Amino acid sequence: MAGHLSIEIEQEEDGRWIGEIEALSGVMAYGPTPDAARRKGDALAVRVLVDRREHGEPVSGIGDRIGGPMAASPGMLEP
Repeated sequence: MAGHLSIEIEQEEDGRWIGEIEALSGVMAYGPTPDAARRKGDALAVRVLVDRREHGEPVSGIGDRIGGPMAASPGMLEP
C-alpha cells in the first residue's frame, strides 16, 4: 500500500468505539469493536479521498501525514 492514514481509536461512554482519521478533519466512524471502527474508518477515508478527487478538491497536503506518495501521485485516486 502506498500510504497509511493514522486512525485514533477511542471507546465512547456508551461502549461504542470510534475511529477518527487524523489527516482528514471530521472523518470518523463508529463500530462495536476497535477493529470494526478501524475497518469502517479505512473505508470511509478512501471514499472521502475519492469524492474529493472526483469533485476537483485537493487531496494533496496529506502525503506527509500518511507516510507515502498517495496524495502526491496525481493519478492515484482517479477512477
